[in-house]
Amino acid sequence: MEETDCPEGSVPERIGEQQEASLPLPPAFLEFLSENGLDPAVYSMAATIPRYIRLKPGMESQVAEIEGELKCGLEKVSWLPGFYAIPPEIQIAGSKAYQQGKIYGIDAASGAAILALDVRPGDHVLDLCAAPGAKLCMLADMLGSTGSLTGVDVAKHRLSACRTMLQKYSLGDRTRLFVADGTLFSILPVNSNLQRREGSIGLEENGSTFSEWTSRRSWKDRQKAKKANATGSQHLLSSSEPELIYYGKHSGLVGLRKSDVLCPAVDDEACTSGYDKVLVDAECTHDGSIKHIQKFEFWGWKTLDRRVLDAERTDNLFQLQLHLLTNGFRLLKIGGSLVYSTCSMTVAQNENVVQQFLSTQPSADLQKNDLSDSWPCRSGGIPKTLRFDPATSQTSGLFVAKFSKLPT
Repeated sequence: MEETDCPEGSVPERIGEQQEASLPLPPAFLEFLSENGLDPAVYSMAATIPRYIRLKPGMESQVAEIEGELKCGLEKVSWLPGFYAIPPEIQIAGSKAYQQGKIYGIDAASGAAILALDVRPGDHVLDLCAAPGAKLCMLADMLGSTGSLTGVDVAKHRLSACRTMLQKYSLGDRTRLFVADGTLFSILPVNSNLQRREGSIGLEENGSTFSEWTSRRSWKDRQKAKKANATGSQHLLSSSEPELIYYGKHSGLVGLRKSDVLCPAVDDEACTSGYDKVLVDAECTHDGSIKHIQKFEFWGWKTLDRRVLDAERTDNLFQLQLHLLTNGFRLLKIGGSLVYSTCSMTVAQNENVVQQFLSTQPSADLQKNDLSDSWPCRSGGIPKTLRFDPATSQTSGLFVAKFSKLPT
């Protein structure tokens, strides 16, 4: 879970300054932890878990300057390239380095999950739960000047934040962003299945093909947004039809027909024309993030009841996570890799989801991540899966499972 993730709104900066030795957890949450076999003592480690930042490639020579701005040392994370640890109370948002796009906050465990994908230049990558954006930035950095990156999220306001972040860090050239239900999303990489679109470039009248993206909206789009605002549906997608809210100038869309680009995949088309790499960092209860749980002191513990403890929500989460994983795997090409992760420490949202998924997907092969031999993590409840946690890893809690897609 990224440190920029704040779904309930902004949190006072004093949250970083009041990290107590023991977080006063409410009885209902303690019961949730007990039912899931989790040790509440982990939430007393807030003052000992570093904050992590990633340095944009090419900025290594400016480490000393950034240290001066933040008024603290940057401790290089030996097992994760480009990552640095800083004291947990340090706020980065006010620094020039952050405002100028040189650094961004992302937990080291999340960085490890992305590194496990082994993204290579030229890959077509799908981030099926993209908000709030730090993962997208890291994926874009790994792609470099080739390949493509597709980000999907059901919440338009959160995906808009991703768009802002990509533009801030000048990483959006090869990216497109869709507001869509990740369990139903079905659009393939833009330059896949080119034969289907052969001869389509420039054949339709102005407005039917993609021109270079601009933040200025047409009258028709403004009216559509106005109508959505009136019905209160502007934040969450109410239908299965994806909405493209951003595409970079080198994302491959410019000049192509919209009807072809936005055409959903059919049959087993994704097996040969799908994504090379898929990241499913699924929605979860976020109980593995101490910083996230801390925020409920300011949001109110009743909010915790609604977002974490509600029995109906946790039951629905299992199905949501399974459907996200299944759909992400459906969009993966044969030979491609998928990483499933959550920042929950519960078995129900991790090992149970993986077991159910494997029981229904004969072409899914659970993979060992060789990089993990040097990572400060432990094995999950299923061989080849990984668990990061505050005590073992000095990171937020994160579960990671990697799959490849075999021919059927």
